[in-house]
Amino acid sequence: MLRKGGTLLLRRSFCTDGPSQSKVKIFDRHLKRKQRDRAAWLMSPKDTLVDTVAENILDRLEDCKKTFPTALCLGGSSGAIRRLLRGRGGIEKLIMMDTSYDMLKSCQATEHDEYNYNIETSYIVGDEEFLPIKESSVDLVISCLGLHWTNDLPGAMIQSRLALKPDGLFLAAIMGGETLKELRIACTIAQMEREGGISPRVSPLAQVRDAGNLLTRAGFTLPGVDMDEYTVRYKSALDLIEHLRAMGETNALVQRHKILKRETALATAAVYESMFAAEDGTIPATYQIIYMTGWREHSSQQQPKRRGSATVSFQDLQNQFGSNTSTS
Repeated sequence: MLRKGGTLLLRRSFCTDGPSQSKVKIFDRHLKRKQRDRAAWLMSPKDTLVDTVAENILDRLEDCKKTFPTALCLGGSSGAIRRLLRGRGGIEKLIMMDTSYDMLKSCQATEHDEYNYNIETSYIVGDEEFLPIKESSVDLVISCLGLHWTNDLPGAMIQSRLALKPDGLFLAAIMGGETLKELRIACTIAQMEREGGISPRVSPLAQVRDAGNLLTRAGFTLPGVDMDEYTVRYKSALDLIEHLRAMGETNALVQRHKILKRETALATAAVYESMFAAEDGTIPATYQIIYMTGWREHSSQQQPKRRGSATVSFQDLQNQFGSNTSTS
C-alpha cells in the first residue's frame, strides 16, 4: 500500500464468501454498488440531511472521555463523516471502506480541511457483509446511513463488534421504517389504480423497537438507541427521486419490478402532490433516522450486580414510600 501526502492510496480488498454469508437475499448488493457508483458523480458537496445525521453521530464522540486512535468508517455517507470529523474522538488513523470504488475515489479527491489534514487515512473497497478487517484491530466503528442495505444486519453488526478492540465503540445511523412514508402511500395508491396491484417500490427498513434487540443480539454492551425524524421539502416528486439517487438510496430489492411504467410514475407524482403538497406547492418527505450506540465488552465497564446481592427488597421500598404518601 503506497502513501502519498499523508493519505494511503486505494487498495481493493473484497471478500466474496464466508461463514456468515446470509442465506436470505433481500437486497441486490451488486445493484447497490452500481447505485453508489452513480451517486459518487451525482452527490452534492454538502447535503443538509446527510450532514445533519453525520454531525449527530460525531457529537456522541464528544460525550466520551476516552479517545479512539484508530477508526473504521463503513460505507453510507462516509464522505460527510470524513469532512465533519474536525479532530473529534482523538482519531489518528482513519480507514474508509465502501463497496463503491468510485465513491472512495470521490472521497479521496475531496480537499482535506485543516482539522483532518493530519489524520492518516486509508481507503478500502470492501463489503459490510464480509468485513475485511482483522479482529480487535480498531477502536471505533462508524456507519452513517449504510447498514440498512445489508441482507444480514445482525451479522454485519457482529463483525463490527469483532473488529473492535475491547472497550471499543460502535456508532451507527440507519433509516427507520417511517422513512419516505409519503412516497410509500403515493406508490401504493398509484399502482392500485394503474396496475390493479402493488409491488415493492420502497425498501423495507428496521423499526425503532428492533434496534435495541439488534445491538444486544450482536453482543454489544451498554446499548443505546434514539431516533430523530427530519422533514425535507422538495419542489416536486421528481426532485425527491433525484435526491435519493444522489444519496445512493434508490430501490435495490431483489424482488423488484425492474421497469416502472410511465403512467404509474406520473400517477404516483400526482397522488403525492394532491395528498401532501403544501400551499407553496412543495411536497414533504419524512426521514426517520435511528441512532445506535454499543461497546465491545471490557472489564472496566459497568457490570450488573450479582443476582441476589440486593440489600433492600421492593416490598420494603413499597412499604416505605406507601407510608410516606399516606402521612403527607
